[in-house]
Amino acid sequence: MDDVTQISARVTELAYALDTFYFLVMGALVMWMAAGFTMLEAGLVRAKNTAEILTKNVGLYAIACIMYMLCGYTIMYPGDDYAGGLFNSIANIGILSSSDNSSEAVLAGDAYYSSLSDFFFQVVFVATSMSIVSGAVAERMKLWAFFLFSVVLTGFIYPIQGFWKWGGGFLQEAGFLDFAGSGVVHLCGAGAALAGVILLGARKGKYGPNGQISAIPGCNLPLATLGMLILWLGWFGFNGGSELKVSDVGEANSVALVFVNTNMAAAGGLAFALILARVWFGKADLTMALNGALAGLVAITAEPLTPEPLQATLIGAVGGLLVVGSIVTLDKLKIDDPVGAISVHGVAGIWGLLAVCFTNGGLAQLPAQLIGISSIFAWVFGASFVVWFVIKKTLGIRVTEEEEYEGVDLSECGLEAYPEFAAAD
Repeated sequence: MDDVTQISARVTELAYALDTFYFLVMGALVMWMAAGFTMLEAGLVRAKNTAEILTKNVGLYAIACIMYMLCGYTIMYPGDDYAGGLFNSIANIGILSSSDNSSEAVLAGDAYYSSLSDFFFQVVFVATSMSIVSGAVAERMKLWAFFLFSVVLTGFIYPIQGFWKWGGGFLQEAGFLDFAGSGVVHLCGAGAALAGVILLGARKGKYGPNGQISAIPGCNLPLATLGMLILWLGWFGFNGGSELKVSDVGEANSVALVFVNTNMAAAGGLAFALILARVWFGKADLTMALNGALAGLVAITAEPLTPEPLQATLIGAVGGLLVVGSIVTLDKLKIDDPVGAISVHGVAGIWGLLAVCFTNGGLAQLPAQLIGISSIFAWVFGASFVVWFVIKKTLGIRVTEEEEYEGVDLSECGLEAYPEFAAAD
């Protein structure tokens, strides 16, 4: 092997190492979003339900990792084993292997980063989708019913629709665009949450017999704010990592633009949600500001690479405006979502997928986006409704009225997050 060939091979191996390292670090940032969801939801529920929401969030992350290892990843990425058709063949299900790319494959240009780094990056996305469900069903759902649903969503429901887009399925072939998951991740989580909330019903005292809507404030707004800021930080991994590479000038510049646009969309969402809340309610509502930032982040996730920074800010701003209106509208429809998850991830997710058309093909792109939105929502909502319904008729999904009144911390976890008094022996 001559010197030029040796140098070329070394450069290729270094690029592989750099892109693998970048992928893993971005995945770790997305994993940190689990802390963001946990803190956000813990701050927006009542103190008597905090320990249970914490347990749900750490539990669902573990379940997502295990189920995606056992079957989810191979359902979503069957490779050459794909048998065709709308749904993946059950024969494609398999446990994740520890085998990875060889030096020969890397030097031949067949692999640009470790396959296991791809699994790690993908598995934290699955957990993100399930985290969305957690907040929407808070304060009245049985813990183990939630965990049972987590098994089905992360192992089967999510991977099937993920395959349609990212695994080479019919949505990819139809030209549906979803850069980092406004649909595959966020709309999926919102669809599953909506099905659960409909079957679960509202919290006691939330809605009166004559259409009254009673606010049920969260217990810790500083904690909720910290959660939103952690999510904002984690989103740089969510969108930035979805560029997949960083080892050449073009990819490095693309990652930088993705980071900037992600940040600007969040800023636009927060600012405009806060302004609308001030105009509509006469007060600067912090919870609307928090959800506005998240709505901006969800909206730009569908396409953070092609917009200019000002366009990204406007996309986020519209997301912030929409989420305020959606939260109010769902309350009027008596759909009780304690943290606004359905509005943030569903409504803003749909907006983000439609906003792709402004920077990617115009109206010609709209049919593909509508096909993607309707397919993902119909599958996830329908499948989730069936699963929730079966659990409801067997295990049950809602705690008793007395347990809800006392708080699910005690009935489901046997402890309180904020004990005011503990007797000593």
